[in-house]
Amino acid sequence: MPAAPVVAELAGLRRRLASMLYESFLLLGVLSAAFILPWMLALWLLEARNPPPWLGWLELLHIFAIAGGYFIWHWHRHGQTLAMRTWRLKVVAAGDGRNPSWQRACLRYALSWPSILLCGAGIVWALFDLDKLFLHDRLAKTRVVLLPPIQR
Repeated sequence: MPAAPVVAELAGLRRRLASMLYESFLLLGVLSAAFILPWMLALWLLEARNPPPWLGWLELLHIFAIAGGYFIWHWHRHGQTLAMRTWRLKVVAAGDGRNPSWQRACLRYALSWPSILLCGAGIVWALFDLDKLFLHDRLAKTRVVLLPPIQR
């Protein structure tokens, strides 16, 4: 059964940036568990004092895949990563307000890398965007919305 559409206001830029900062700390733990230990073991087994030049590209691809698995799965399954839950943020499809499809979540992830790495161009874009959307959200047709406080 698909998740019900979310009716909420667009999240503010400061809240989204704070969530991204918090997310970077959580992602460090994910990468430590899924990246550092296997690579240390692999290098120990290879006794690689002079690793081959292609090994660096393989490591980057591994980081891209691990982070992608984390983000895409959370966005598609829950609409939120762990940090987004803390900040009451949710990624939704622009058209219907539901969790992003696998394809849309993959597109958002792929577009977020150049958006962030090119001197934060996608983040700077939000300063001039009418809806204050990051460039990768605009292109992937997703929105980050603010959820209401939890009623206890």
